[in-house]
Amino acid sequence: MAHVSTQAAPFGAITVHRIASAASGLVARYNAWNAQRRTREVLSQLTPEQLEDIGLTKATVSDMFLIRG
Repeated sequence: MAHVSTQAAPFGAITVHRIASAASGLVARYNAWNAQRRTREVLSQLTPEQLEDIGLTKATVSDMFLIRG
């Protein structure tokens, strides 16, 4: 038979965990935003011919980065 511990977490451990999780989430959101920003910047500097080579147009690039609510 397995033994299950019912000991509570140390005082403040849950708060520290929540703060760390929130900070981690903020870092992940920032990294995703920054990657999207860099991609948009690079694609906006390409000529229509270069975009066509990779199967895109100026319109599709604009549509890719529209903010959807």
